[in-house]
Amino acid sequence: MTEIRTPRDEAEARAVQDELRGRVVLDEAGPPAGTGLVTGVDVAYDDARDVVAAAAVVLDAATLAVVDEATAVGRVTFPYVPGLLAFREIPTVLAALDALTSDPGLVVCDGYGLAHPRRFGLAAHLGVLTGLPVFGVAKNPFTFSYEQPGTRRGDFSPLLADDGEEVGRALRTQPDVKPVFVSVGHRVDLVTACAHTLRLTPAYRLPESTRRADALCRRALREATA
Repeated sequence: MTEIRTPRDEAEARAVQDELRGRVVLDEAGPPAGTGLVTGVDVAYDDARDVVAAAAVVLDAATLAVVDEATAVGRVTFPYVPGLLAFREIPTVLAALDALTSDPGLVVCDGYGLAHPRRFGLAAHLGVLTGLPVFGVAKNPFTFSYEQPGTRRGDFSPLLADDGEEVGRALRTQPDVKPVFVSVGHRVDLVTACAHTLRLTPAYRLPESTRRADALCRRALREATA
C-alpha cells in the first residue's frame, strides 16, 4: 500500500493529487461483473464532534450475499473543501478495509473517480493507495453535464467535462428512476464498472454495496457518539 500523506493545507492537498494522479491505471478491464468479491465503502460524519465513521462491506458478486464487513471510527483532520473530500475520508476508509478478514476484491465507492475536477476523486485516490481495482457510483453528476439516458434499465449517456472528455456515464439502474453516475477510479474500465453497477442494483437505484455500507457506517457513527 502506498503511504498515506496528510496535507497541511489546500495547496499541499492539490499537490498530492497531482502527484498520485500519474499513478492511476486506466488500461485494465478489471474483474468481470458477477465474479469474485465486491466491496462497498461509505462514510458518515458527526461534524459537530469532528468524527467520521467508515464501513466496508464485502459481497459475493454473484449472489450479493454479505461475506465480510468491518467499520472504523476516526477524527476528521482536513476541512471540507469541494474536490478535496478524499482527504477527510481516506484514513478511516483504509482502516475499515484493513479490518476485513477477507480480500476486498473490487471496491465500489459512493463518490467519484475520473469524474472529478482534477480527475482524481475518492475512487482514484483509494485505488492508487491500495492497488485495488476501484470505481465510483455517485448520486449526482457533480460539475459535469449529460443528456438524460433512455428510460429503460441499462440505458446510459456519457458524462462530459467542458472540453468534451467523457469522464463517466449516467446509468439508468431502474426503469424511469433517476440515473446514477459511474466513473472509473483505478484498474477497471468504464464498461466493466457499469456492468458491475447493474449487477449490484437488482431492485434499487443505488448498488447493494453502497446501501449496505451506508447503513453500517451510520450505525457505527451512532454507537461511537452515543
